[in-house]
Amino acid sequence: MITPGTMLGGRYRLEERIASGGMGDVWRCVDDVLGRTIAVKILLPSLLEEAGFTERFRVEARTMATINHPGVVDIYDYGSDPAAGAYLVMEYVEGDALSRTLSRVGRLTPARTMALVAQAADALHAAHEKGVVHRDVKPGNLLVRPNGTLVLTDFGIARSAGAAQLTAAGSVLGTASYISPEQAMGEQATRLSDIYALGVVAYQCLAGRRPFEGENPLEIAMRHVREAPPPLPPDIPPAVRAIVERAMAKDPGQRWPTAAAFAAIARRSAAELAGAGPRPGGVTPTALPPRQGAHGQATPTPTPTSPGVGPGTTPPRVGTRVLPNPPPGTVAPGAVPVGYPLPGYGRGQPPLPGYLQAPVQPPKQGTSTGVIVAIIVAVVLVAVCVGAAIAIVQQQQANANALGPAGTMVVVDWTHTDNGHSGNGEHGNGTTEGELRR
Repeated sequence: MITPGTMLGGRYRLEERIASGGMGDVWRCVDDVLGRTIAVKILLPSLLEEAGFTERFRVEARTMATINHPGVVDIYDYGSDPAAGAYLVMEYVEGDALSRTLSRVGRLTPARTMALVAQAADALHAAHEKGVVHRDVKPGNLLVRPNGTLVLTDFGIARSAGAAQLTAAGSVLGTASYISPEQAMGEQATRLSDIYALGVVAYQCLAGRRPFEGENPLEIAMRHVREAPPPLPPDIPPAVRAIVERAMAKDPGQRWPTAAAFAAIARRSAAELAGAGPRPGGVTPTALPPRQGAHGQATPTPTPTSPGVGPGTTPPRVGTRVLPNPPPGTVAPGAVPVGYPLPGYGRGQPPLPGYLQAPVQPPKQGTSTGVIVAIIVAVVLVAVCVGAAIAIVQQQQANANALGPAGTMVVVDWTHTDNGHSGNGEHGNGTTEGELRR
């Protein structure tokens, strides 16, 4: 039994099991030789009993170790130990799987979804350039670092061109909820199958649910083949909707021709949604078939900034008029609000443009401030005028009392009467001190 403290290969000390999957368990470990934290995937014993599996996995591990991209988890070592069997040593990535984020918040904003999709597509393109098809793209295999950058992991059922002949004919590999129609029909997975799966991931981020559900994996897989996905929520911009629909086309020839083309259009959409603003006169991309080359092969949609794509042409434009921040009350329940922190990963790289939505600008204060000042000045002037009028009236009344009726002088006698005070506390004889005499 494998427990914390178990040593693999005389150098990898197991500390904590952090994940489990169909291929095996993943442990956080310490490399006692280099003194660093790593991740080790220990394969299930039942897989090792399959004919040819060990050799195929060894070839794929060697191929994946040659992929040098910040969005692909690094492979350090591969070995076998009597205590645990075959294992794969990988880079340890801190952060949460996208699946955990979705279970916590429900939905992501279109800008964040497109930013994450662009990173995932870049990582797929790096793998495809090495002849590796992932075949199991899903939120659980997309890790997001705290700074928002994404890492594609778990190439456990990937297929490299060098090990293709070792894959059993007609075998269906991949999670049913994200499997492409051609994989569900038993056909060989291709790069376009990964693009379809990433399109399903984008759909789930935007809708808060997977496009197809069922009572068993076979039913779900067949729905991918036969049914169109339900429409995305109405608050999703048409441009984003078109990008996802093209990625999820049933016919592989109708999808984005390469992962690089998918990344380019998703990145551009994310930038526009995050505050760059719509392009005047732009058009919404549609699910048009890719251009055909001289031999009937789909040619990539190149962009000068995309890796592996030739210069001289540009990807489709996204010009749908989309507000960077929707008006209050228009975002569906469960959507992530502006500024919601998304957990993630990365190698010191800043998040892609559009990962965070543009902050709402405060209203201009110039006009309202001037009005307020004018009102205050008017109030002060009215108060001064009223005070002056009251003072004048009081002065006139005082002068009138001093003269008396018909101009008779009033004499004020301030002497006390000789009668003194009465016992009841009143002045004697009903007179008061300072009585006025005419």
